[in-house]
Amino acid sequence: MRIAIMQPYFLPYIGYFQLINAVDVFVIYDNIEYTKKGWFNRNRFLQNGRDVYFSISVQKDSDYLNVNDRKIALDFNKKKLLNQLSEAYKKAPHFLQGIKIFEDSLLNNETNLFKYICYSINTVVKSLDIRTKIIISSSIDIDHSLRGQSKVLAICKQLNASTYINSIGGVDLYSKEVFAENEIELRFIRSKPIIYTQFKNEFVPWLSIIDVMMFNDLDNIKKMLEDYEVI
Repeated sequence: MRIAIMQPYFLPYIGYFQLINAVDVFVIYDNIEYTKKGWFNRNRFLQNGRDVYFSISVQKDSDYLNVNDRKIALDFNKKKLLNQLSEAYKKAPHFLQGIKIFEDSLLNNETNLFKYICYSINTVVKSLDIRTKIIISSSIDIDHSLRGQSKVLAICKQLNASTYINSIGGVDLYSKEVFAENEIELRFIRSKPIIYTQFKNEFVPWLSIIDVMMFNDLDNIKKMLEDYEVI
């Protein structure tokens, strides 16, 4: 059985969904520390030919709280962000498809940050007909005080994984030898270049999945989900 483990991100780039699609079980970390400079609640979209950051406002609280202990800010103006993105993409060929996913994700009623982010991921997974089983990390019976590679190995063993697949960015974080000693194959997924027309602008890669959905039909996006190599 192939598994992958990732942090939760709000409407992440297509590589995140390629990873979900490449495995049998996808584990989302919920009991990890929230970092302000991370990508948990922010991403990028296309505006006037360049990438622009957007973020989901989070209530001020202790810097040491985990993601699943954080809350969406009460004064977060969802409608303003929806209007901003609508204006940016209103002439996109698949605007109605993309804005529906964004609106559903943005306007959901969850106040817990982790559940709010997960809602966005599950919304995209469902729309792309990805059949991978998704599990929340805290529901797995392991020692959750473990960190890094040790925690990944513990999750893999508990789920009876034969192969662990990680994004290529983590190639220096894990040891194939250590995984092999635990009878688990360690592999890495690397996205191939994905280019599509973004109006008449120079292409800006790896924006939120929303950008992909604004410019491509579902059949083409499903093909993109397979456009990677596992090494």
